[in-house]
Amino acid sequence: MNFVRRSLTLASLVMASGLACAQAFPDRELSGVIMWGAGGATDVVARAVAPFAEEALGKKIVMQNKSGGAGAISTNFVNQQASDGYTLLMGAENPQLHGVLGLGELDYSKFYPVNILGRGIVVIVANKDKPWKSFKDVLADAQANPGKVKMGSTGPGGLPHSVGSMIGTLTKMPVTAVPFDGEGPGLTALQGGHVDFMPVGLGAASEHIKAGRVKALAVLSDKPFEGIPALTGDLPGIAKYLPWGPFYGVFVKRDVPDAVKTKLTASFKTAATNPQFVKLMTDRGNAMMNISGNEADAFLKKWQSVTAWTLQEAGVAKKSPADLGIAKP
Repeated sequence: MNFVRRSLTLASLVMASGLACAQAFPDRELSGVIMWGAGGATDVVARAVAPFAEEALGKKIVMQNKSGGAGAISTNFVNQQASDGYTLLMGAENPQLHGVLGLGELDYSKFYPVNILGRGIVVIVANKDKPWKSFKDVLADAQANPGKVKMGSTGPGGLPHSVGSMIGTLTKMPVTAVPFDGEGPGLTALQGGHVDFMPVGLGAASEHIKAGRVKALAVLSDKPFEGIPALTGDLPGIAKYLPWGPFYGVFVKRDVPDAVKTKLTASFKTAATNPQFVKLMTDRGNAMMNISGNEADAFLKKWQSVTAWTLQEAGVAKKSPADLGIAKP
């Protein structure tokens, strides 16, 4: 009985200590690890929401860009930190594809979705000096000159790679993919003529489009968006994959204490409703989501299912989604 009593007492003390720590959270600044480089859509969204989350939390979030490996470097880094909620992964969709692309074993099933802030709209942009007037012109040029048309990419599992794979299941697109550490560097290269076109999040490209530094050929949708033609007009079969787009979220390790996750979730939910943040998101062509917990987990699983099986159908998956337990949509 004494042993049982001591065990119960110890368990109670541990629980009480954990609760006290959670109630004091945060008692120091947090770290926000941004999955992609400066200037890309993920960076823009993360840095835009952070100040409003800081207000709600009462502590500063020190932001740092840790790009590489199509998001694998930042994901692994955060996974190696203490499970205390002080290290946030400011991420995008990429980890959901790391398994099928052979980039790693970590996906968002190992993390808790504090908030899926929004889903981006995808546009296909081209160097402004190219003669193309539509995406159909890009395809015609690429098919007539295999390997000579250069597509900006962000590596396996990145947005351009995924969109290229979708298109590749429908028609031949023999382009040369040139990888960059994020959409920002890719768009800079596009403006300099180092690549010819690139599928990107509208959030990263909108200001360049408005300024005439790049030209928008199509939006990945079945409807035009702000004068940009729908891709279904040039490639009707793409409709089966829609709606689709990158997403932006805040994650912590799955085993962070529940009380800490609750505080973080409440703070980012408040931050995501700030009128300035909502305006930034919508002005850049993002669909607001502001979901967390079970609802966010369901969204993540569906997105992974659709995209992973698309890559499998395109013949670019290194591992079958079925072998990884990813259900077919």
